[in-house]
Amino acid sequence: MYNSVSDKYKKLISVLKGIREDNVVIAFSGGVDSSLLAAASVRALGYNRVVAITIDTPFIPRHEIERSKDIARKINVKHVILKLEFKDPRIWSNPPDRCYLCKKMMLNKIIEYANRNFKSYVIMDATNADDLKKHRPGIKALKELGIRSPLADVGLTKKDIRLLAKILNLPNWDQPPSSCLATRIPYGEKITLEKLRRIEEAEKIVKKYVGVKIVRVRDHGTIARIEVGRNERKLFFNEDIMDKVHNALRRLGYTFITLDLYGYREGSIDEVLSKKN
Repeated sequence: MYNSVSDKYKKLISVLKGIREDNVVIAFSGGVDSSLLAAASVRALGYNRVVAITIDTPFIPRHEIERSKDIARKINVKHVILKLEFKDPRIWSNPPDRCYLCKKMMLNKIIEYANRNFKSYVIMDATNADDLKKHRPGIKALKELGIRSPLADVGLTKKDIRLLAKILNLPNWDQPPSSCLATRIPYGEKITLEKLRRIEEAEKIVKKYVGVKIVRVRDHGTIARIEVGRNERKLFFNEDIMDKVHNALRRLGYTFITLDLYGYREGSIDEVLSKKN
């Protein structure tokens, strides 16, 4: 394994340059990780051999689709958006392995596109070394379908990636972490389009009134559990702001509006799984 961030990046470029297939296809969310992978791929292989593909599903906030377009344009990578409607009822029933089911459908959509458009290709995603240590059911789908994860392979962590993105002047190097809207709904509770849109609107409202960068509105039926960055919790401590958020989320259909005192932590919905195990 490589020690310094510089060494890891040099190895990443070397790995990418060693690809013999005609085309590199990148699962592209527009987040920092996939942006770094796309930018490094273009640097190593040239513009014509690389394509970034964003899968547009009902679980993705609309602003993230628009952001992926903007980021792809700024880092100068060819960009394709593929629409995907989840028809598997298991996904909507929201089991603990929902992420695996979603990821497999999304990757199969990318594989179908690649088969239609390229003679030879390799598909890569932006899983990093830290992801391998977390609850990531989607990684199983990557392995089953033979998707490569070069960032993880060379040992790049999330901290490494942000540092490299800053050094390389990527426009989203300090972008807050994001995840699909389904992660706001506890496992076993049915996912509906109405819930997803309500969550998306609720998070817009919190950002508007409170001015936070990170927000998750966890949907517990009649209860909205708001998580914001731990250093941003103090922004709520204003009666006028609290009233505005409360009233606006009540209009969306929530009965009780709560602030999670611990603040945002990645995958808080997964905490119930660890308690069961």
